[in-house]
Amino acid sequence: MTSSDAGSAVPRLVIAAPSSGSGKTTVATGLMAALAGRGLAVSPHKVGPDYIDPGYHALATGRVGRNLDAYLCGPELVGPLFLHGARGCDIAVVEGVMGLYDGAAGEGELASTAQVAKLLRAPVVLVVDASSQSRSVAALVHGFVSWDPEVRIGGVILNKVASDRHEVLLREAVDSVGVPVLGVLRRAPQVDVPARHLGLVPVAERRAQAVEAVAAMAAQVADGCDLAALAGLARSAGALSCAAWEAGAAVDSSPPPPLPVPSLGAAPPDPRDRPERPRPQAPDGLGKRVAVAGGPAFTFSYAEHTELLAAAGAEVVTFDPLRDEELPDGTTGLVIGGGFPEVYASDLSANEPLRKSVAELALSGAPVAAECAGLLYLCRELDGLPMCGVLDASARMSERLTLGYRDAVAVSDSALAGAGTRLRGHEFHRTVVEPGAGAAPAWGMRAPERRVEGFVERGVHASYLHTHWAAEPGVARRFVERCRTS
Repeated sequence: MTSSDAGSAVPRLVIAAPSSGSGKTTVATGLMAALAGRGLAVSPHKVGPDYIDPGYHALATGRVGRNLDAYLCGPELVGPLFLHGARGCDIAVVEGVMGLYDGAAGEGELASTAQVAKLLRAPVVLVVDASSQSRSVAALVHGFVSWDPEVRIGGVILNKVASDRHEVLLREAVDSVGVPVLGVLRRAPQVDVPARHLGLVPVAERRAQAVEAVAAMAAQVADGCDLAALAGLARSAGALSCAAWEAGAAVDSSPPPPLPVPSLGAAPPDPRDRPERPRPQAPDGLGKRVAVAGGPAFTFSYAEHTELLAAAGAEVVTFDPLRDEELPDGTTGLVIGGGFPEVYASDLSANEPLRKSVAELALSGAPVAAECAGLLYLCRELDGLPMCGVLDASARMSERLTLGYRDAVAVSDSALAGAGTRLRGHEFHRTVVEPGAGAAPAWGMRAPERRVEGFVERGVHASYLHTHWAAEPGVARRFVERCRTS
């Protein structure tokens, strides 16, 4: 294979399964690493809003793991975002989400792996957990092959096969359906990745063990799968007629941000309690240095966010709230994405100098965008431990998982969006913030239930809702503009 540019038919495969837990992540990550180990430039992708699997994909390929989400970004951006990530690569591997035909609840095929495979004109490899079946696998594969004729299932990988005899029975069954078996994997505990309340443990928290696990996945796939046949199937993908997404072009085509207006319904600050602080200035005097939280506690982010910020004119600087005691010099805007602050609550609380630095920036009126984990960090406390105290709210762990896509509209004018801006997002947390909304809420949820949520105070926009800025590049442009003018 020769290197492919963004305008060509990048060879590609979609790794799917009948259901969650079948072994998609093991196969996809192992295949990425095995192909990369043979000198290929591999582009890693994940269907849906998952932040954790792309970390393992990045480890396997040495490239940024990227998400393809037809709900958050719209079907029309799936191809362009794919080509953006796959630029200059020899082959792309796309890991699916849930079962092949599972998508956004009540929305038909929207955001399903099947829809993404069709949008990418990519063949699908079905990973089947064969641990508790033999001849019945034929009925299962036949059903998935015939359900939607527009989805091309080009092969099957049989996972968790118990023995040579089991393999023979399975191969005979799948052969009767006319679908090639492209791999057989035995049970292998060494490829298992530990999980907790929100899924797999991120790479950033266990890098040495993650490297070993990815190497084991690569060895298992290389030994059990026909890599040449998989690569040949990838080359059969149809050409895409769309152009690659470009952050600069997206920002340039977005509408200019409106002039700042007061937050709707926001109570005026009491200067006796929360005096305004002087605004910090970036060293170059442009006032556009945006600090982005990273490190093990804040691993949930989309690569396109920082690309859009940079395209909008920001100097993006990453910092680790677990280690750094001050925000980067000259910070005039702050982005705190998702992650696991509940796991690191004591360490985050112990870093009092940084908590004070964050609070001072927020009280100065500087733009601060906080999603989920960032929301918790800005609260007064998390599980009884002091946090930044920017918001008069407390957060705690909960037994209830909040999970799902959301259709939202901005309730209050903020550094991210003007009131009335409509965005789709995703919630994924086992925590509760009380109260759940401030005097000026961030979002009004239109679906699946109507409610208000989040906080808009001064320049702060804090919410549980994860959004993908590629769907609305004006968010980044507006945020950077506010860094300069607020």
